[in-house]
Order: sequence, then C-alpha cells, then structure tokens
Amino acid sequence: MKLWKTILAAAVLALAGSQAFAARTDLVIGITLEPPHLDPTAGAAAAIDEVLYANVFEGLTRIGPNGEVLPDLAESWAISDDGKVYTFKLRTGVKFHDGSDFDAGDVKFSLDRARADNSVNAQKALFAAIDTVEVVDPTTVKVTLKNPQGSFLYNLGWGDAVIVAPESADTNKEKPIGTGPFKFQSWAKGSSITLVKSDTYWGAPVFLDKAEFRIVPDAAAAVPALLSGDIQAFPFFDPDSVAQVKDDPRFKVVIGSTEGETILAINNKKPPFDKLEVRQAIAFALDRKAIIDGASAGLGVPIGSHMSPASKAYVDLTGLYPHNVDKAKELLKQAGFENGIKATLKLPPPSYARLGGEIIASQLRDVGIDLEIIPVEWAQWLDQVFTKKDYDLTIVSHTEPNDIDIYSREDYYFNYDNPAFDKIIAELNLTSDDAKRNTLLGEAQKILADDAVVGFLYELPKVGVWDAKLQGLWENAPIQANDLTKVKWAD
Repeated sequence: MKLWKTILAAAVLALAGSQAFAARTDLVIGITLEPPHLDPTAGAAAAIDEVLYANVFEGLTRIGPNGEVLPDLAESWAISDDGKVYTFKLRTGVKFHDGSDFDAGDVKFSLDRARADNSVNAQKALFAAIDTVEVVDPTTVKVTLKNPQGSFLYNLGWGDAVIVAPESADTNKEKPIGTGPFKFQSWAKGSSITLVKSDTYWGAPVFLDKAEFRIVPDAAAAVPALLSGDIQAFPFFDPDSVAQVKDDPRFKVVIGSTEGETILAINNKKPPFDKLEVRQAIAFALDRKAIIDGASAGLGVPIGSHMSPASKAYVDLTGLYPHNVDKAKELLKQAGFENGIKATLKLPPPSYARLGGEIIASQLRDVGIDLEIIPVEWAQWLDQVFTKKDYDLTIVSHTEPNDIDIYSREDYYFNYDNPAFDKIIAELNLTSDDAKRNTLLGEAQKILADDAVVGFLYELPKVGVWDAKLQGLWENAPIQANDLTKVKWAD
C-alpha cells in the first residue's frame, strides 16, 4: 500500500512538473487603434487586417513575411500564354468556422462581390482587371482578365481580397467567419478582440490556443502594460517609448521596415492647394529630418515620392525639395499669397500624426501658412477625410503594399488628376516584366514628386517590442498584419 502511494505521489509530481515547464499557449497583443469593424473586404482601416489577416481570413494567395506571394486557399495555379487566364486549383477539406464547406462557389462569390458596381471594398481597383470568374468544378476556378496584369497574384494576397462565404458575408463586420487557423470569439468594444484556435483548420495547426488583441490607444500606457506582463507583445510600438525598454533583458526590440509611406496629404482640388506653386512651397517648407526625429524617434527613412526605400523600384527623390524657407516664401508670393494662407490640418490618433502635425504646423507657419490643428478619431478621419474629402491637409501612413496606383484612382481623397500619370499606371498594369515595371514605377514616382501631390515625409518604421521568449512575430511589415500562424512561446 505504501509502495502504491509512493508511486502515485511520484506520478502527480511528474505531471505537475511537466505542466509547469510546458510552453504557454496564450498571448495578449497590444494594438493602438480599434478596428471600426471586422470585415477586411469592407473597410480601409489597417487595424482590421492587423487583427484578422491570415489569422481568421485567408485569400487565394497570401503575402509572406518577406513580401513574397505564397499559395493559400489556392494550392496551385496555371497562367495562360497570353497572361489573361488564371486557373486556380483549390485546397480540399477546407471549412469555414461555422462548419460550412469552402469551395469554388465561395471564390466566385467573393471576387464578384469585390468588383461589383455596388461594392464597398476599399480597394475595389484591385479587381478592376477581372473580366469573368467561372466555377469549373468545386475545386477549380478560372479567372479571365480583360488584359494581362503583372500584379494580379500579389493583389489577391491583400486583406481586401480574402475569401468570404455568401451565408456570412453580411455579418462579418461584427462576427467574422473565415477559414483561417483562428476563429473569432469575442469583441469587447473599446477594450479587446479575442481569437481562439480553430480545431477544424485545414493546414498546420497553430501553437497558440488563444490570442487577445488589447486596444491601447495611449502610447504612455504601453510601457507599464509590458512591464507588468499584462501585454506580452506590441508588434507596432511607439518609437518614442523604445528607450524605456530597450535595455531590459525581458524584451526583444526589433526594428524592421514597413510599406507605410507617411505623408502630409493635400486636397489637390481645394483652393489654394490646387496651385502647383503652393504645394511646392509646402514641400520646400518641410524639414524631413526634424519631422523624423520628432515623430518617429529618428527611425523613419526619408522619402521623396510614394515608394518604400526597400523596393527594387525605389528612386531617391528626397533631394528635389530640400528644406528651404526662402524658396517656399518665394513660391507663395508667385502664387499670389504673399500675405499668407490659413488652412486646417486634421490629425488622426497615431502618434506619428499627432506629433508630426505639431512639427509640420510650426514649419509651415515659418513660411506663412497658418494651420488650425483639428484632432479627429479614426472613424471621423475615415468619414470626413477619406470618404467625403472634407479637409485641407492631413497626415497619414499608407501601409498598403505597392500602392502607388492610388494616385490614379478616380475620386480618391487626394483629388489628384494627371492623365500622364494615369497612362503610366495603365501601362504598368499590362506589364509583367520586372525590369520594365521598375522603369515605369520610376517614371510614376518622378511625376508625383514634380507635382508635389502630397508632402512626402518618411517610410514608417516597424518597431516591435515583445517578450524575449516569444517567437514567430514578423520583423518587417510587407503588409498590414500581425500574422500569428507561426507564433509560439519558447519551451
């Protein structure tokens, strides 16, 4: 009897020991902005994809951590010799989180919905080249384009191109249902969004059982949350707060790159900003180094047009408008505004906008442009600025990948119209040769810089801070995402 008790006690201790040393399977991630809703196919806010991309929703393709195009719900594809017909072979055994089966009909529904006349997709232009979508059989879809499009497979990897089911599409804003390795559990408005592991996932199972995205809009609250252990990771951390944690061995500080062109956006059709000289005056008034030092702790990389310096197509145009107060004043005088200009500057919540706005307002004041700063919440920015174009100037980071084509979009919030630029983008869409595409992209960058369409500031750095035992979070941000598919705690 005593021997049995001894064996039982040893077994209990062994079990307790194994549990004590087992890797954690939960994670709390800090995010700055709360998504306006949870449907990536119906909103422009980056915060939607930061929670849901690759975690809850998947597309035919996906963008990997180095910006590469990878298979996702399409396991393979064939492209016709003329580059116009894509035949996708879909994965089998895939289910949506409500238990319904995924098949070719869902792909057709999603692509047709995204490109429809009444589409509310924020990136509807991604699908403009599609002519027809045909269901060949339950596991095969044929997409015919109006013309060849070199970026088509990449476009399908955007969050805006994820596949949704017709049964749940209308309710995804509040209760997202996808095919990903995590399923939606709850959304405590103003507080957090929780995902849990999907037991029916078609691919390799994820390591985490639960991931909570905690909303922390106040940068000053992020450091205490990390130090206390309440939050274990901030994939997009406030650069100004890095100094407080960089020497703490409990954390990793990872500086990477993004696709976030940070700009002083200008309403090009609203007087006096419809005058080239006024926009050029703004460009000369901007001191990028001071803005980068003050708004991104010196970590941003200067840009002179709308392209990431990490891109092979990048052209350095930062020297076109060196900081020159006298030149800016001269241009304003030429434009007929020697007595100055009064305008508004609407600033969304991110610190790069709020801090950068104060610096830019001071710089423009020095040349005679007096700005009234108007702080707005993210939902207000999307409504007033992005949708209604009710603004003079604003600051925002465009984190979508390879998105220089936005300047050619009709009715886009910049209100920019240049047929020569549009022609280059149209040719780019027909070109698949990398060398030719890079040449065209260089020409497009030069036109935007010459026209001073916006004030080009810097490429937003990706500053990540997380528990030193955490593995698998992305160093760079080739797309606006917090991909948790490889994230785990070290044993």
